[in-house]
Amino acid sequence: MGSELRLVLIISFVSVLVFSTSSSPLPRFPRQNRARIQLFGEDRNDYQYETKYFSQQLDHFSFADLPKFSQRYLINSAHWTGASELGPIFLYCGNEGDIEWFATNSGFIWEIAPKFGALLVFPEHRYYGESMPYGSKEEAYKNATTLSYLTTEQALADFAVFVTDLKRNLSAEASPVVLFGGSYGGMLAAWMRLKYPHIAIGALASSAPILQFEDIVPPQTFYDIVSNDFKRESSSCFNTIKNSWDAIIAEGQKANGLQQLSKTFHFCRALNSTDDLSDWLDSAYSYLAMVDYPYPADFMMPLPGHPIKEVCRKIDGASSDASILERIYAGVSVYYNYTGKVGCFELDDDPHGLDGWNWQACTEMVMPMSSSQKNSMFTAYDFNYSSYKEDCWNTFRVNPRPRWVTTELGGHDIETTLKSFGSNIIFSNGLLDPWSGGSVLKNLSSTIVALVTKEGGHHLDLRPSTPEDPKWLVEQREAEIGLIQGWIRTYRLEKEAQFPLLKRSW
Repeated sequence: MGSELRLVLIISFVSVLVFSTSSSPLPRFPRQNRARIQLFGEDRNDYQYETKYFSQQLDHFSFADLPKFSQRYLINSAHWTGASELGPIFLYCGNEGDIEWFATNSGFIWEIAPKFGALLVFPEHRYYGESMPYGSKEEAYKNATTLSYLTTEQALADFAVFVTDLKRNLSAEASPVVLFGGSYGGMLAAWMRLKYPHIAIGALASSAPILQFEDIVPPQTFYDIVSNDFKRESSSCFNTIKNSWDAIIAEGQKANGLQQLSKTFHFCRALNSTDDLSDWLDSAYSYLAMVDYPYPADFMMPLPGHPIKEVCRKIDGASSDASILERIYAGVSVYYNYTGKVGCFELDDDPHGLDGWNWQACTEMVMPMSSSQKNSMFTAYDFNYSSYKEDCWNTFRVNPRPRWVTTELGGHDIETTLKSFGSNIIFSNGLLDPWSGGSVLKNLSSTIVALVTKEGGHHLDLRPSTPEDPKWLVEQREAEIGLIQGWIRTYRLEKEAQFPLLKRSW
């Protein structure tokens, strides 16, 4: 393929498709593994929901007679106080993957539902999971024409139409809607609150990099944060990783070098290039930074608490005669094989495919990234839009629109814009998360609030609570609950003022 665009597989947690090593990668948002979904269904019986389907418009912005598609959604009404009580509706904005995985990893929403008497709904994002236009993934992903309806605007409209229809069917037109989302879903939650303020009264946008476009934040921000996460644990670990890229290239250039690298890193099949190995490592380091949680978790992979500390302990603690690549293997095994149950690694283990997100990144979700020579432990490179554009054309026969997101949804001078035209949005971020650099990290007004934690990871606040939760995480969630309570209280008081006979039981 082309020379610029790097496609990274997050569904099965490894890189599988690479355009080049000197280029800007696509966003590394977490995606699910099908086997892991089945485990959640067995292990987390407290998350009970009905699976339903909504007949959705293919194109909300034309009147052409196009086929509809079935949008899957999950719903739980166990704690809903009902329409007559103005019971709130908590809507999670589905990300770029199977909605079950996101629902079972958003324990915070489930845990606060009884407190609020809330109805929970998790609509799936179009073109992901089971919500496939044209009847199948094969037809939906067939070409640029069938994929042309995979846009953020269409997805936001899906959520708006869906929840409006749901409220009508439940005779709950007056019930307030609060939006939730993490990562790309957090971006959607924030954007939906701004674009459809008459439909949702507020949004919790966790780890939502809505500023990771054009030149709003420096393109090296993501990899600088990843690198700093490792450097804060161990400068020698940082330097070992930084020096490993040249060692990989040098080894690969030797006779039978690729075979030796395949053996060193325990791949099931021989590497085709050193790029495959570099991107496999790149993915692991980036994901480790995202999920550097303070307690053991299996969100991406089964990992110990503070996994970067454990990676660096393995790298620094290797025997004195271990080569640099043997040290790297020992460290990266914490991510890919912490349980010790994996015999060998597959580079192309892709149960779902990435075509959907690759399409989005090649059309409107253009997030420039680079790696700096000074601060990054990764190979230095600059973002090259010309090559990025060429690779998208070669892959999908489309040209990206790098300014469309900021034109349609904003981003530049975000403080002035949201202070004047926005309200009731929580931007929550942990500074260990490399995506935090592209999010809102300070209060923009009394109702556009940033909750920032120094030790937090990727949408950690949305995950289920645990006995190991540190005090700062408990306090962050309490602050979120308080803000949401305020939104709902204000909404109900305004409704009561409009309709004096409305039953007041809250």
